[in-house]
Amino acid sequence: MSSDRGDLCVQVLEALPDCGRLSRLLECFSNEFARAASFVVRCSGRVNIIGEHVDYCGYPVFPMAIEQTILLAVAPSDDNLLHIKNADSNFKPYKCNVLTFSIDVPSAGGPNWYQYVLCGVKGILENSTIQHDAARGMMIMLSGNIPPASGLSSSSAIVSATVLGTAYMHNATLNKQTLATISAECEKFIGTQGGGMDQAIAYLAQEGCAQLIEWHPLRATPIQLPANAVFVIANSLSEANKAATSDFNQRVVECRLASSLLAKQMNLNWRDLHRFADLQKALGYSLEQMEALVHANLGLTVYTRSDLLKLLEVTEEDFSAYLLTPNTRHSQTFKLRQRALHVLQESLRVQQFIETARSNPVDCIPRLKSLMKQSHESLRTLYECSHDNLDRIVELSDQLGVGTRLTGAGWGGCVVALCDGVEESQRFVETLKSEFYANLPKAQTCDLGILCFATSPQRGAEIYSIELKQRNILSPSA
Repeated sequence: MSSDRGDLCVQVLEALPDCGRLSRLLECFSNEFARAASFVVRCSGRVNIIGEHVDYCGYPVFPMAIEQTILLAVAPSDDNLLHIKNADSNFKPYKCNVLTFSIDVPSAGGPNWYQYVLCGVKGILENSTIQHDAARGMMIMLSGNIPPASGLSSSSAIVSATVLGTAYMHNATLNKQTLATISAECEKFIGTQGGGMDQAIAYLAQEGCAQLIEWHPLRATPIQLPANAVFVIANSLSEANKAATSDFNQRVVECRLASSLLAKQMNLNWRDLHRFADLQKALGYSLEQMEALVHANLGLTVYTRSDLLKLLEVTEEDFSAYLLTPNTRHSQTFKLRQRALHVLQESLRVQQFIETARSNPVDCIPRLKSLMKQSHESLRTLYECSHDNLDRIVELSDQLGVGTRLTGAGWGGCVVALCDGVEESQRFVETLKSEFYANLPKAQTCDLGILCFATSPQRGAEIYSIELKQRNILSPSA
């Protein structure tokens, strides 16, 4: 059954995904808050198949939503408080006033888990472009099975789920693109300068297809993958929280500086051209021409702060305030050439990957595997965001002819591997269990089925009423 409103669809589900886990969440909510939840939000993690560290430079990416999810059970509170709890008792609860709270990220160790929830609430309540009811308190209980700091977007899934839940609670009916944009902006409350891929796939994912995500305007194009393609995700068991260090933002800043410097060298207004995609558009260049521009104009292996002040003709104060982020203002050296070459070459690989998948030649999967292998090598050498454990998994993959690359920000987390058929994927998983995880002490107490598994593309974020009906407030694409 569905309503006649274009922005609201009510459908009775025959079966809920992961029903046992949902039931446990609802029971936990009732026990903690002494009342039933009003609704539940489901938001998937994601794996990026190819196109790493290019979204914040304005270039397309190719992710898919995975089976691991964040679930939020939500109900209004009778006070002005946000009561935030986790079904996993290892995560401490948090309570604050919805009208006055602030998000103060610890200087060491990165954000607390509940601060990602606060980001989502703040994003809706402070967005001046939307209409919603007056801020009200909420009871929120979270259940997640996306491994944290693994490159599968657990933090962004929490933010996106909370944005959707807060919008629903406050009667703000929004389209998917607006929700994705707000969710991406929310992460800046904790200092992450991401590009929006994680949030876009959270809302725009479709079951059975990966999505080509493009920007300005935000749009998603479903791309059918080869019938025999099987994707395996393997956790390196090296955690990498991109908000906990300056490594991620350092790469964002280096790309920003490279684009600005190239723009100045080409006599363009460099202050308006912080992203390679914008610079490319202003120049009317192809990606190949952009790559040649980098080779010709970014000649130093390392640029010092002093070099850039002279080349950009800016003061120390202007440089720090306008081009850096709070956690990179200490940086004295910058690798512009290497970062630029990775972004441009990776963007070419995304193009080639999509073209190959669409044309589906006889050797389609081998070609796609090769592009994924090239991607990892570039991330390892030019972007310098890999990790020994990730490289070891890729080395084992190469021996089996599997196309594997790190996915997510890097510095740990997971790889995504493309296998040609179920038999090859099973052989790959078994090899990792015997040759990688068996030699990793941290893996001995883990369920290997959670660490290493095949997955398929899932659908985007949803809301379920407590009566177990699907209530989708996401309007069609604008």
